[in-house]
Amino acid sequence: MIRKRYISVRLLQSGMIIDQEVLDQMGRVLIARGTRLDDYQIEALQKRGVTGIYIREGEEDEPEEKKPEIPKPVREKIEKLKVEDKSKVQLSESVKRRVSEGMKYLYSNVDSEHFTSAATSIADELLQSIEENDALAVDIGMLKVSDEYTFKHSVDVATISMVIAKKYGMNEKQIHAIGIAGLLHDVGKSKIPNEVLNKAGKLTDEEFAIMREHPVLGYRILMDKQDISEEIAQGVLQHHEKINGKGYPLGLKGEQISPYAKIISVADIYDALVTERPYKKPMTQRDAVEMIMALTEEIDLTAMKSFLGSVILYPVGCTVNLSTGEAAQVIENNAGYILRPKVVGLKTGKVYDLAGDMQCASVVIQ
Repeated sequence: MIRKRYISVRLLQSGMIIDQEVLDQMGRVLIARGTRLDDYQIEALQKRGVTGIYIREGEEDEPEEKKPEIPKPVREKIEKLKVEDKSKVQLSESVKRRVSEGMKYLYSNVDSEHFTSAATSIADELLQSIEENDALAVDIGMLKVSDEYTFKHSVDVATISMVIAKKYGMNEKQIHAIGIAGLLHDVGKSKIPNEVLNKAGKLTDEEFAIMREHPVLGYRILMDKQDISEEIAQGVLQHHEKINGKGYPLGLKGEQISPYAKIISVADIYDALVTERPYKKPMTQRDAVEMIMALTEEIDLTAMKSFLGSVILYPVGCTVNLSTGEAAQVIENNAGYILRPKVVGLKTGKVYDLAGDMQCASVVIQ
């Protein structure tokens, strides 16, 4: 039997299910009813001064979707042909906590003499996490460092940008620098009025014009900072420029745009598409990737290709449904063809190389 019980926040444990909504001061949902709490959310409740909440008890876990039975010969074939995915970025809970605290400091203390060292320290943490397992891919669902959009978005963009830069062929110093630029790409928003920055609905033309000032405001913040290179500052200034010259604030084209800005732009667009906001639902990763692929007139193609080689949509071992009506298991991701991995039909054992076999040209993952 399902029961509702009020409990002190200090007694909460990871895995408990919340039976109420937690709202911010503007009435936006921070934690939805029915959420299974994790340590980070519990800590966030404590920091917000919440003394107690309602939790749900007696509810059984939802039954796992019944997996299709796989004949033994097919299982053996899958194991023989399976090629593991490249390593993804892993952030430990302690790293997430330090990064979150660092981001809050950065955006609240833009005039501090410790600003640059704080940004450098966060980039150090992210670079170490990338290097520890030689990560060449990113799963943004695993990066969550904060419920505050600006902080989460900045860390997502920094991490994705660093992985793209690694794929792009940049050296360690450049990867570290682009991490700092990614962390600070929206720092100009700290100078935007809160009523505009935190507006839950659609911005008016006047408000949007104010919001579009943030790259210049960010550049001005960084101009006089010690140890912030001009390359980092230009990455912040230009991250909304487009290859066709229709971006802002300078309307730059093609090679006029800095390499850092070209990479940060891809990461910024992707993370914005897949992140839920009060005024929009998130896109699926697949839809966001397809959107990115359609922006060939706006995004640098080399940066786009590096991005597409850094995101895994269908991890090896996952089950997908094909347009043939057959369920299949992913056994290998094809480099450069993020939407078309190699799969094995779970009933027939047939191998579908969706990228390399012309006979599979009409087969798609549903």
